Amino acid sequence: MQNEGIKLPRTSESERLKRIRHTASHVMAMAVQKLYPHAQVTIGPWTETGFYYDFDLPEPLTEKDLKAIQKEMVKIINRKLPVIREEVTREEAEARIRQINEPYKLEILESIKEEPITIYHIGDEWWDLCAGPHLENTGELNPKAIELESVAGAYWRGDARNKQLQRIYGTAWETPEQLAEYKRRKQEAQKRDHRRLGKELGLFIFADSVGPGLPLWTPKGTILRHTLEEFLRQEQIKRGYLPVVTPHIAKVELFKTSGHWQKYKEDMFPMMAESEEDALREIGFVLKPMNCPFHIQIYKSQIRSWRDLPMRLAEFGTVYRYEQSGELGGLTRVRGFTVDDSHIFVTPEQLESEFLNVVDLILYVFKVLRLNKFKARLSFRDPNSDKYIGSDQIWEKAESAIRNAVQHLGMEYFEAPGEAAFYGPKLDFIFQDALEREWQLGTVQVDYNLPERFDL
Repeated sequence: MQNEGIKLPRTSESERLKRIRHTASHVMAMAVQKLYPHAQVTIGPWTETGFYYDFDLPEPLTEKDLKAIQKEMVKIINRKLPVIREEVTREEAEARIRQINEPYKLEILESIKEEPITIYHIGDEWWDLCAGPHLENTGELNPKAIELESVAGAYWRGDARNKQLQRIYGTAWETPEQLAEYKRRKQEAQKRDHRRLGKELGLFIFADSVGPGLPLWTPKGTILRHTLEEFLRQEQIKRGYLPVVTPHIAKVELFKTSGHWQKYKEDMFPMMAESEEDALREIGFVLKPMNCPFHIQIYKSQIRSWRDLPMRLAEFGTVYRYEQSGELGGLTRVRGFTVDDSHIFVTPEQLESEFLNVVDLILYVFKVLRLNKFKARLSFRDPNSDKYIGSDQIWEKAESAIRNAVQHLGMEYFEAPGEAAFYGPKLDFIFQDALEREWQLGTVQVDYNLPERFDL
């Protein structure tokens, strides 16, 4: 199963919640297939506040149906059925799926690269492909701490070209008191929902004729946005940043050199080619998903001396990413957005002090905006993996520089081995909203990949 990229902090409490929610999602899927035998199950991950499962059903589900499903879930929980993990070969998994005629499971199986294949059973009546983790039996769930919340449409694989499924959302906790507190927070969060406030205050809109994930800023919203940009721009200039402006499109070749075309192509808008022949040869232009290759071109435009370093280039650059329609949401997940982006060219000796300066700027902005409650995540490499570029010495120096910077500033942080990009470690600032969902609001990245690719 997928977990949609959501990661709870590694504590015994969060690990327990993860198991509760994952098991609750399977119990819900089992209940749905008991009540609707023709239902096809797809994916059903846990989330930061609960779980969901996507179903292919011939008829639309109603509030009445959700109540019936929840009632069936209580029956399954009260039976205290064992949750059993089984490892099988790919061939065995495929044979079982074909036997029950579930085509979505076949697609999921094809996307699983690891072997053996893991299956989780609830008793001997129901099973699904799943990596876990789960509780040991359904009786460990508290039915009074679980609630089905809503049903919504969702495209298979998040792609609007695929069939629309029905997604049932639920929440699950260890105790009824935790559920009650979650519902209270949810009610408070609805009052602060930026989509509602944006509409009420007349700050931004979305238009069907423009397209999903492409916000339009009204005069009021634009004034607010320009005020924020000007505050940031002036602070950057004070700290030695040089403003630049770059185009919204570029040749595909630029992103082949950077590696984005090879690694990020599925998240980029399709190429614009002048002819079919050019399209086949991948000669054309694309909307930029990142600003970094453009800033590198500015740096490379003339011979640089060590006296020019550090060189700090900054831009409010609009980028475009082809997010799946099912993943779009307000201003938090869009297809076109402006990044307060900077790229700093340094010598190895300047890395630690410059990293410290960037963190200081970010913390200053957070302080002015009264964004005080955050965690610092140090995303480092997995020492047992060979997917990273650069020598051990370079990585150790970079990771040490990041660790020293956050310790020097007295920041609370946690290390996340294996979370680094293949080209370098990074520091992420993680905030929680009113529902205690986590959002990343700032990243400082060390990059050894692009200087090598562009022969700086």
